[in-house]
Parts: sequence; structure tokens; C-alpha cells
Amino acid sequence: MENHLQRIVNPLLAWYETHRRELPWRRDKDPYHVWVSEIMLQQTRVEAVKKYYVRFIEILPDVQSLSEVPEDRLLKLWEGLGYYSRARNLKRAAERIVRDCGGVFPDTFASLLKLPGVGEYTAGAVASICFDEKVTAVDGNVLRVVARVTGSRENVLLPEVKKQMAAQLLNVLPDNAGTFNEAIMELGETVCLPGGAAKCGECPLSGVCTAHRDGLTSELPVRIKHMKRRQEQRTVFLLMAEDGRIAVEKRPDKGLLAGMYQLPNAEGFLTETEMRAMAEVWGIDVLEIIFIKEAKHAFTHLDWLMKGYQVRVSHSAGEFLWVTPKQLQEQYALPTALKPFAPFPTTAKTAFR
Repeated sequence: MENHLQRIVNPLLAWYETHRRELPWRRDKDPYHVWVSEIMLQQTRVEAVKKYYVRFIEILPDVQSLSEVPEDRLLKLWEGLGYYSRARNLKRAAERIVRDCGGVFPDTFASLLKLPGVGEYTAGAVASICFDEKVTAVDGNVLRVVARVTGSRENVLLPEVKKQMAAQLLNVLPDNAGTFNEAIMELGETVCLPGGAAKCGECPLSGVCTAHRDGLTSELPVRIKHMKRRQEQRTVFLLMAEDGRIAVEKRPDKGLLAGMYQLPNAEGFLTETEMRAMAEVWGIDVLEIIFIKEAKHAFTHLDWLMKGYQVRVSHSAGEFLWVTPKQLQEQYALPTALKPFAPFPTTAKTAFR
């Protein structure tokens, strides 16, 4: 298998030289830039990341500025990217680099692994691209290319399979490891696409690819998930005072969407009577309840099934933070899951007075 992978090195590098995309984080090999981009790209498409990356670097141009940014400001910059623990880990890592390394970015795979939120893939990407260390960077795109080229029917979601494929790549890794790592990731992102979407006619490896030869591109890689998804019903309250302000609250510092601001919500689909009882517990006088819409949001292992209601109240009360719609838009990071209900509903179906 290793000899088979050896055959991909030269055609892959030649292809990348001609077909590499111009991306904002590829303008230099500054480790801060590469690190931020790699963290943003986890679980997020390249096209979606571009605008976030440019804005982030403009406002937080270096490790020092990232280490000093208030968390609320950081989360607002991150708003829309999701998986907010990534942003918090960026800040924690920046604080450690400033405190323990004098602001100098760690320059080895081993030292990068010690940073919060940095796993083997990110450490390998930064170490190889920025510091020419001969290490692999294996993500889902790379696993897909390797599985198809070699014809592997192993489950790529298993850690041991990922480790095995990383070892196979390491055996064929050229001296310009960073360029090779970028090239194979680029191929997976733009040509060797998932499912039946692979563009084999454009692939420089089609001549050595087992999946292409045997018509298996739609079957490989094998991805078998063992964890069942959980569904949770929630009622979302868009509490609006007569002066136009909206109630938000901060979630606990640990757990799902930790530390983010949210619209008040409760587990289950509540009836009108239950919603009014909840408002009474909050110390809020309800004037009118208007149904907004239903929405669904998928987290990694959990689906939220939501019904949202605009609840007009006589005045701001309860232990909430009451903000204007403009403040909500500009200052507070609202989870994507709750955005369908804020700040104003566009359609109202049922009103309870």
C-alpha cells in the first residue's frame, strides 16, 4: 500500500502548482494566520470561512491582540461559524503563548500539540506548512483520497484506521511536506469530493486510483457511525418589552453553546398555559403571545426541534439582559440555532391574549 501511495506524490505536487486556489491565509506562512484558518476550517466550508477569516485578522492581527480580546467580542467575531469552543480555545492558546512563550509561536509538532484546542491534524498542518517539519496533516479530505487511491474498505471514522493511514502517508512524505499536505487536502476539497460527486476526469491521480479503476468512488471511503442522534424539543421565547427591547440571557460556562447569549427557551413544546406560567415564574407580565415559526437545528450528536413565540410583555423584568435589536445584532453572539426567531418575526400565525 505504501508503494501505491508513493505513486501519487509527483503528479499531486505538479497538479497543485497549477490548480491551487488563492486563499487569504495562503498569502504567507505566518503560523498565526495558518493556525487561525485551520481552526476556522474545522467543520466549516472554505467559502464560508473566507469573510470570517479576513475580518478576524483585521481586528485581531496577532497572538497578543487575541490573548487580550474580551470573550464577548471574540464570540461576536465568531458568530455564524458555530462550534464556539474553537474560539475560546484560540484565546486560551494565545494566552498561553504570550504567557509561556513570550508571544513567540511554538514551532514544532510536539509543542503545538500542547496548546488548547490543537489536535494532531492542526499541529501537523502548522508545523509542516510554516516550519517545514516532516509530519502529516490528516483530515477527512485526506482520508477520502487515501481510501480511494488504495481501495481501502476500512472504516475511516475509527481512530486506529486514521492512525494507520497517517503512518502510510508519512512513509511517502516528501521533503516539502507542507506543500504536499496542502495539495492532498486541496484535492479532497475540490476534486475528490464525497459521495458520487468525485470529479475523476479532473483528477491527477485517476491513473493510480483503485476506486476510479473499479468504479467504487461512491462507496469509498467507508464511514460507519455508531452513535445515535438525540432529538430535543424546545420552546423559544422572543420576549419583547413595550419599549422594543428584547430579553437575552447567558448560557452556563460549560456544556452546549457554553457562555453564549441566547433567547430564553425551555425544554419541550409548551402550551399557552405553560408559557404564561413560565413567564409568571420569571416575574413577567404577558400582554400577547404570537407564534413565529418552527425550526430545526442539528448539532454534532443532537437535533433541536423548536417552536418560537414572540411574547409581548408590559415591561422589562426578570433576571434577563434587555437589549435593543441593534445591540443584539452588533454586540451579542446569538447561536445560529436561535437566529430564526430573532429579532423580529416576519410571519405570525396564532396570537394568544
